[in-house]
Amino acid sequence: MTVALMWEARAVPGRGAELLAWVGGQRLPEEPSRRETFRAPQDRVLVVTWWDAPYDAPLPELPEPDADLVTRPVHRWRFEQVPGA
Repeated sequence: MTVALMWEARAVPGRGAELLAWVGGQRLPEEPSRRETFRAPQDRVLVVTWWDAPYDAPLPELPEPDADLVTRPVHRWRFEQVPGA
């Protein structure tokens, strides 16, 4: 099964590039099968990692950035791939 973990944060206004750089420097103790990073207006950064694992498997996730870099706690979601959809 493929599980996707989504990590989304919103930087303090004007600090989106700093948050993006911070995310780029974060390493996980295990490498996912795929990792992509996105940015959006309002200084948002999204990271999606893909794992070959059961839905409820304990998987490494990106940490919370320092509170002075973001406007709110990180949002996290877990999804499972739907075969044939």
